[in-house]
Amino acid sequence: MIPLSMADRGKSQIIKRIGGSPEVKKHLENLGFNVGGEVCIVSALAGNLIVKVKESRVAVSEELARKIMV
Repeated sequence: MIPLSMADRGKSQIIKRIGGSPEVKKHLENLGFNVGGEVCIVSALAGNLIVKVKESRVAVSEELARKIMV
């Protein structure tokens, strides 16, 4: 398992675990990040990641991406 922030760009990954406080977990769940779900890094800009999750593109900070394990 590695953090999403270290995953390869353009390659689909399966979310294995989401860390952080209950508030952070709920926020990520509301954005579509769920254990067992598929996520793909589209690009990285200035420390932020653009990721494709559930047919949507979402921007997440590097800090949040480190809490998503793939």
